[in-house]
This record gives sequence, structure tokens and C-alpha cells, in this order.
Amino acid sequence: MYLTPEQTAILQGAKGDTLAKVMKTLVMYGEIFGADKMVPVTSRYNHLVTSFGLKALGPVYDLMNRLIESGAVSTQKFSADPRPLDPNVPANFLQNLVFHKFMYSKQAYYEDQLEKMGLMDPDAFSCACYLEEMGNRPRKGDVLSWAESSAVVYANSVLGARCNRNSGIMDLMGSIAGCVPHFGLLTDEGRKATWIVRVETSQKPEAQLLGSAIGMKVMEEVPYVLGLDAWLGTELSDDACAYLKDFGAATASNGAVGLYHIDNLTPEAKEQGRSLIAEGAQVYVIDDAELQRVRESYPVVWKKPDAQPKLCFVGCPHLSLAQLIEWTQNIEAGLRASGHRQVLMPTVLTTAPAVKKAFERTEYAQRLSQTGVILSCICPLMYMNNPLCASMPVITSSNKLRTYSTARYHTESEILALITKGGDR
Repeated sequence: MYLTPEQTAILQGAKGDTLAKVMKTLVMYGEIFGADKMVPVTSRYNHLVTSFGLKALGPVYDLMNRLIESGAVSTQKFSADPRPLDPNVPANFLQNLVFHKFMYSKQAYYEDQLEKMGLMDPDAFSCACYLEEMGNRPRKGDVLSWAESSAVVYANSVLGARCNRNSGIMDLMGSIAGCVPHFGLLTDEGRKATWIVRVETSQKPEAQLLGSAIGMKVMEEVPYVLGLDAWLGTELSDDACAYLKDFGAATASNGAVGLYHIDNLTPEAKEQGRSLIAEGAQVYVIDDAELQRVRESYPVVWKKPDAQPKLCFVGCPHLSLAQLIEWTQNIEAGLRASGHRQVLMPTVLTTAPAVKKAFERTEYAQRLSQTGVILSCICPLMYMNNPLCASMPVITSSNKLRTYSTARYHTESEILALITKGGDR
């Protein structure tokens, strides 16, 4: 791997033993994947995936202390994934005991470390850091050092930035050194599509379901999607971006997609068209029957498959401002139609802290509160990691949450019916 004289000096200890180890870690990481050089991180801010103060992460806290003590802090301010706890989200005494004593007992300690390392803001916690209100939206062509899978795939695909699917802590290493290994999705060749996906559905496909189907089929490869522009249009409107946010999160969690191209819509596809498709690309056709097959393949992991749900999560990844307003209107309409005043089960909509503040400045915040829905900035995944929560029958419209927890997936229309009308699961 080629290193610049400055990078070589850092590796040899010119800026201290700790920074030398950081550079060595990045070099070893790059060598594993055949990187030819190190390239500068050019984004204004970084984003960390590790946001939770798990008691078991002792080595992480030791590492952070070593970095802080040696002055090897991030060269960029950064945001982080959502907090794992929110007292407003329903939890009984035993669940709270597990959360605070056995799981996230180091949360305050870790957040203090993050602030010393360069956290953008005390409330800069969201998996959707790229939302406009959060202030961490990369520019086209920016080189990033991120690890959060749903953020990486959005930045690569919708914003046209460049980032590999890094591991947790490796994202911090790149930010500290100010450079990352050049391979994979940072290269022109690595951004070529090796799959052609033809969307031939009779109606606009559910974003989370379509993303799930593609992710499970192509895994870590790059798909070029044809036919979706018929439903989303050819401009990245708020609605299109919200759809692609949820779609991409499903491709990244149900598979390992770090980049997708949507014909006539995403930046590189609009600029380069089908020249982005690599020679010999495989073809995957998605019609109504294929989406139904994928949906029916999801395992039911509840202890009692026919149990009535006790909790509903919507917003994984975090909801945008437009999505919050739309959910508010739809919940109100559903309650009016069913004759109910409030939702029929505890329901949590999750969003980024800055989006929550913006939403609270609108008339919709009070209207949502009147429906009985809880608005939170929590990470539903971190909530479901509690074994006492995992044993509960929880429903969600997130294929990411379904994949990583015991929560059961339903489409958005099904979720709306369940929380406003009740009835069978």
C-alpha cells in the first residue's frame, strides 16, 4: 500500500505511539481488502455507530480513555447512533432494572467520553444523521469514515458520497487519522452494479419489503434497479428520499448492501446511466408474487405465534419530519374511521432529536400526542436487546428491526390498522 510521507511518519511514531497504532490499524485493515493507498476523509463531520454504554464494552472504554489521554481525538466533530434508553418508552420494573443495572449502566460515562472525543452536540444521536435537521449531511463525492449500515448505504446511494461498510470503532479510527484505505466502494470499479433488478410490480412496492428482497438476493453486491422510478419519479423529492431511506436500510440489514443505483433517480445513475452496470451482471425480477414469497419467508419467532402484540415501533431508521407529519395524519384518520380516540396499543414513533424539536414546533406535535402515541429518539434495536423485552410480542414496520430482533414485521398499512382498529395480528 502506498503511503504519503506524512502518513508514513505517523505510522513510524512521529506524532506519538497512540496515533501510530491508529494508523497501523487502518493500514492492516486496508491490506486485508487489497487497498492501494490511503485517501483523505473529506466530509465535514463523521458519524459513529457505537452509541450505547453497554456494561460489557470495557475494552472500548479503555481504548477511548487511551485516545483521550494521548490527545488522539477525532479530527472531525461527529454524530453517533441513537441512545438506547428513554424513560418515556414503556418498560416495567424488571425491564428497567436490566436496562440500567445490567445493560447500559455505562451510558453516562460513555457519553462523557464521546463529548471529549468530539461529539457535535449533546443530542447528536441518530442513525439518520444525514437528515437535514441533524446537520451532518455529506456532499456528493465526499469520502467518509462511517460504519452505521443504513447511513452508509444512504450516503453512498442518495447523496453520492463514498464510504465502505466499516466496522464500529474503525469509523472513529479513520476520523482520528483523517484518512481511510482506498478500496471497495471508494473506487469507481467498486461502485459498478453487478446485479440488475427489474421492478415489475402492479403497484408501488413497500419500501421495506422491496429492500428486504433485494438485500437477501444480492447480499453485499451493488444492484442497479430498473422500474422503481415509475413510482418514485425522477427527482429526489422529500417523499422519494424517505422511501429510499427505508428501502436502503432494509437492503443493508437483510443483506449487506452498501450502495444501490436507481435508474433515472439517484445521482450516479442519472449521470452515468446504465454504463454503471458491470459486464455479466446477474438479473433479478421482482413482481407481486416475488414480494409475497419474500414476505411469507419471514420466520415468526414469538413464543406464542398467535399472541396479541403489546408494543409497536415505527421508525428504524429514524423518521423524517415529513414522515412524522404523514404518520400523524394517517393515525388521526384511522382513529376517526374506527371511532377510537387513542391508539389501541403502546405505539412509539422514533426520530432524530433535531427532527423531534422541529416537529414540536408544528401543530402536528400536539395532535400526535392526543392520539396516545409516544414520540422518542430511542434506538428500538437497543430496546429489544433486553431479553425481557425480546420475549414480548412487538410489531414493527421496519425490516431492519425485524432482522435484528424478535419484532414481527407488518406493512405500514397493516401497522396503521392494528394500532387504530385492533383485531387480529
